[in-house]
Amino acid sequence: MKVAHTLEQKILELGPQKIAAFIGEPIQGAGGVIIPPDTYWPEIQKICDRYGILLVADEVICGFGRTGHWFGSNHFGIKPDLMTIAKGLSSGYLPIGGVMVADRVADVIIDQGGEFAHGFTYSGHPAACAVASVNLTLIQQENLVSRTHDETGPYLARKWRDISEHPLVGEARSVGLIGALELVKDKGARTFFDNRGEVGTICRDFCFENGLIMRAVRDTMVISPPLVISREQIDELAEKAWRCLDLTYARCRAEARL
Repeated sequence: MKVAHTLEQKILELGPQKIAAFIGEPIQGAGGVIIPPDTYWPEIQKICDRYGILLVADEVICGFGRTGHWFGSNHFGIKPDLMTIAKGLSSGYLPIGGVMVADRVADVIIDQGGEFAHGFTYSGHPAACAVASVNLTLIQQENLVSRTHDETGPYLARKWRDISEHPLVGEARSVGLIGALELVKDKGARTFFDNRGEVGTICRDFCFENGLIMRAVRDTMVISPPLVISREQIDELAEKAWRCLDLTYARCRAEARL
């Protein structure tokens, strides 16, 4: 709540009449899978509504089932005015992106502007749109969103909590099929390594060498496995993650980083 209220303080500092919109990811992906508390986004919604500021949700990562809901906004119970969408729309098979606009915004543009004129250089490419359409149909037919919510997401969360016991992990966090491991120098004090990013790179390289794709954001290891992942594959993911953490831990000891 305190962090959310810094938004209100900034609004009052700048003046509500000078602010068009507040933009944010429901879960910050590229920043290291930063998962806000459940109270954060509803409070942001209240503040934006209070001052007449549009709420824009960046759903490029969270959208189309990643969190166990169709959109991250559904997960946190907010109703954004605009939503940016992209790779989840086609599961990354072909590049496509778009902006979803709420009626209350579109109606103003149409009523006062006469038409809803919009477009991008490569808007509506038929091949990309065809792939996206089929992809969405398959997500629905295979019940991948509910499966992520009810089965694979909770199963990954349990496996991720087990990995939190590793001496190199200060925190393990996940929602649906997105997760992160925070690598720390001192597990008890949860202090970071010096020269942040070096240990994460070491761990990432071990992951690649052992058949695991796990991205390093400084010393935070992040995953976004496919929505079709099975329990058996989650077991394999967790086993390989632990193995790579062991290898990283041994390297850190050998290099006197710990």
